[in-house]
Amino acid sequence: MKLQIRPTALEDLAKGRRFYDSQELGVGDYFFDSVFADIDSLKLYAGIHPEVFGFYRMLTQIKTDLT
Repeated sequence: MKLQIRPTALEDLAKGRRFYDSQELGVGDYFFDSVFADIDSLKLYAGIHPEVFGFYRMLTQIKTDLT
């Protein structure tokens, strides 16, 4: 399986990480790790997601309850 993460998406991830770390140190790492855990799950679930402009797309959801 070939995975493509667009440069603008990588920029968004970096901005998100900085934003969450500015709220509380370490939360940016949680955000980043959560997104990449979803990306890693694509190995298991490849091809079941909706196809958009010729690419399979999976949206991610970050859990907000850290307790």
